[in-house]
Order: sequence, then C-alpha cells, then structure tokens
Amino acid sequence: MSSATALLAWYDRHRRAMPWRALPGQAPDPYHVWLSEIMLQQTTVTAVIPYFIAFLTRFPTVAALAAADTENVMQAWAGLGYYARARNLHACAKAVVALDGFPRDLDGLRALPGIGPYTAAAVGAIAFGIPVVPIDGNVERVASRIAAIGEPLPASKPQIAAEAVRLGSDPAAMARPSDFAQALFDLGATVCTPSNPACGICPWLGSCAGQAAGIAALLPRKAAKTSRPVRHGVQFWLQDGERVLLRRRPPKGLLGGMTELPGTPWRAERWAHEEALHHAPMPSDWRDRGEIRHVFTHFELHLRVYAATGKSGDGFWRDAARLEDEALPSVMLKCVRLIRAGAGGTIEDNDT
Repeated sequence: MSSATALLAWYDRHRRAMPWRALPGQAPDPYHVWLSEIMLQQTTVTAVIPYFIAFLTRFPTVAALAAADTENVMQAWAGLGYYARARNLHACAKAVVALDGFPRDLDGLRALPGIGPYTAAAVGAIAFGIPVVPIDGNVERVASRIAAIGEPLPASKPQIAAEAVRLGSDPAAMARPSDFAQALFDLGATVCTPSNPACGICPWLGSCAGQAAGIAALLPRKAAKTSRPVRHGVQFWLQDGERVLLRRRPPKGLLGGMTELPGTPWRAERWAHEEALHHAPMPSDWRDRGEIRHVFTHFELHLRVYAATGKSGDGFWRDAARLEDEALPSVMLKCVRLIRAGAGGTIEDNDT
C-alpha cells in the first residue's frame, strides 16, 4: 500500500511555498484557503499568485470582501476568467459573514454559494483538518497511476474517487489531513506530472502499479475530444477624444456583470458588415480593425473589431488609457490590444 508516512516525509522536505499556504506550525486561514481554491479553478498557480496578492490587498478579510461593491469585486477579478466565480465569491463572502465564519463541516461548506464537493473538501481538509481527500486534476492523475486505472475519463472517476479514499484512509493521512491533501497536490504538480513524470524521485515509486506496468505516463486516459463550435461577433470601439464607450453585460449568463465594448450578439454565422452596423452604438464611418480569437470552455469565439469616433451611444464613457482599471474580461482586453496595436490583424490565444 502507498504509505502516507512516506508522502508526508517528502512533503515536509519539498512543499511548495505559496502565499495562501500556512507555514509549518501555523493554523491555515480559512479565507485564504477558500479564496485560493476559487481562483485556482481552471487557472494555474503561476497565474493566480499575483491576483491573489492583489485581491488580499484590496479585500484583506472576508468581511471586507462581503462589504465591497460588486463592481470593485468584478474589477479585481477581471482577467481570471469564468466570471460566475466572482459573483459567487461575493455572495459566499456575504453568507460567511452572516454565519459569523466559515462552517467547519462539509455539509455546511457545500451549502455556501459557489462551493461544490471539491471546494468543500479542499477547504474542509486544508483549513479545518477534516479527514477527506479533495480530488483535483493532480490527485486524479496520482490516484489513476498508483492504481493503474486504465478506463478513460470521465468513466473512471468513481474508481479514482475510491482510490483517493483508500489513500486517505492511511492512519498517517488521517492524522494530518491538511498536509496530506496539499502533499498530493504537490506530488501531482511537481513529480507525477502530466507528461514525463519524474518517477525516479517519487516517494511512492515502489507502490505505483502504473509505473510497474510501464504505463504511468499514459494515465489517466482521456476520451477523445470533440471539436469546439465557433461563434462570431463584432465589437465596436467608439472613441470621443480620450474616452471610449463601454457598457455592462447582463448580470446572468456568460461574463455576467462584466464590462464590454458594445457589440452584436455572438452566433454561429459570420456577420456581414452592413448587418453588423445595425448593432453599432451610433451611425459613423466604422472601420474594420481586425479580428481577435478567444477560446472559452465550450466554444471558440471570433470577434471583428470596428472603430470610429463619435459622441453618443448607450453605455458609459471611460478613459481609453486606463481601461485595465475596468472590469474587462480577457476577451475584451484582446479587443483593446488590437486597437492599440494600430494595424489590422488577428490576436488569438487560449486563455478564458
């Protein structure tokens, strides 16, 4: 059996230093743990660290976050993507303050806005020492390799969950559930990596069925991906001197409550130039400045960006040189970069 004692000894020597982690001997701050887990959903540690530090500077306590204006929260979140998380984060902070603190049991944590089974397990294990194993991508990979689970995801999830429970049932793991959960995260992130795992330095080398069978690097197997559908739209950059026109997206739905350039709906068909102009904020000499491409989880978006000058339109005006201070999602920041770049062209990358 894979020894939790061996993994914890490895973790004590090699644990990663991260701003939300308590130092050895210190009690974890539930606010820091919860905030980091929400930020880390679909986002890398490297990307999250500067956002986490800036967010804590702006909202140093859960009470400060709960009392903040929604617009300020969305501004602080802008760039992290998956913006429903920011709305749920704010709602959760208010609920926690109303409860006079985070619940210290899994059922209470799951009842909070935006907290599902994984986040409840992570906060419960790390912040409150509940003996449960939170299963993220790292733990999924470690468990599938340790047990040589060959069935592809997502069908293998029940087997992986059962293996995670087995790993966490070791008395040493149950004695240090916070450290054991984080040790599994670190093992998957630094040793049992998606490609080229460093099996030779793994504390569980001798008990890994996947490595013994020579298939560790192939696990977990994944079902073949289907291609993402493509949607098209046009966004309008209307400038009046040093100001640019912005508007707020509806509070619910994709990028709900975020700031955007005015534009057409996003649809499967491309927009003809004259058709798109029916959605422009005002009649003007609109010029096509190029295209941006942005990949969301379930579809790829191609946006043409038109630019013109004018003084009217539904929305609000902001300093064109300070748009990074607005609650602009990544897809809109690409439109801004395209305009600032001058010549028409294409900007594309895969963040969300």
